[in-house]
Amino acid sequence: MEILSKCPLFKGIDYKGISQLLEKIPFQVKKYEKGNMIAQSGEECRSLMIILKGSVKGEMIDYSGKAIKIEDIEPPKPLAIAFLFGENNTCPVNVVANNSVELLHLPKKSVIELMQISSVFLNNFMNIISSKTQFLSDKIRFLSFQTIRGKIAHYLLQIAGPVDGEIILPKSQEELANMFGVTRPSLGRALRDMHNENIIEAKGKSVKIINRNLLIKQLKK
Repeated sequence: MEILSKCPLFKGIDYKGISQLLEKIPFQVKKYEKGNMIAQSGEECRSLMIILKGSVKGEMIDYSGKAIKIEDIEPPKPLAIAFLFGENNTCPVNVVANNSVELLHLPKKSVIELMQISSVFLNNFMNIISSKTQFLSDKIRFLSFQTIRGKIAHYLLQIAGPVDGEIILPKSQEELANMFGVTRPSLGRALRDMHNENIIEAKGKSVKIINRNLLIKQLKK
């Protein structure tokens, strides 16, 4: 399980250290074939799962019974880490194997023991949870703006701070569209319109604020 040294939960712990930690706790490695249901939406999260091999997809079922893929998850990422603890610790989506998959299952009790044994593991776990909380907070903030232009304006002003100038976007248009809760063509169209109106100058991932006052006005639309 050398791949665990690349897992964010074990960041800063070498392979030997990870092996020593796992010797002290109960765990299981389970295999799944393509199409197997690994976890079902609404099911209680009893263990922390880490992908060792293959990939899985998170999917939701709409009212018509159609499966909608949320994301593909590759090794060595953990699954539903934010739902392991808490009062409503149920899996938010169905988790299905895309191909032959191997998962490390760490029972909740083992995760608690790892936190007590290793301050590095505990710090990594808390950082991941905090990052996910911050991401969701930003997502809610973006969704509070009714227009795409408002979302773009807020994002650019947040990155730029008080200084105007060239901004190199850290995310692709597809990633931004997902974060804003809009389609990629709609996002691209809004960026072009703001560019043509001399509010910003957009060239690929490079964006320059041309008129900060007009950009701020987009927040109120």
